[in-house]
Amino acid sequence: MNTLICQAINEMKVLTFYYNGHQRVVEPHAHGLSTAGNEVMRCYQIRGGSVSGNVPAWKMMTTNKISSLSISEEGFSGPRHGYNKGDRGMSTIFCEL
Repeated sequence: MNTLICQAINEMKVLTFYYNGHQRVVEPHAHGLSTAGNEVMRCYQIRGGSVSGNVPAWKMMTTNKISSLSISEEGFSGPRHGYNKGDRGMSTIFCEL
């Protein structure tokens, strides 16, 4: 999974997947390990459902809850407002914008 997420980040491509029972469409910004040691992705959700109901919004998603992950042909133009390179929520960063 980490290979697909990093590919999408490097190519600035949108990801689609299911997470907590909802289909999500996100712009991935960073992928790594959280300070708790979980594999996570920092992303900006642009479409789809959400338990919180907050869309569009910034999300930190645990990758082991992601299913049916795919890279879309849809691209995005770069970091969204509010993105902080070197995400403090991650102790290790595998890839980021």
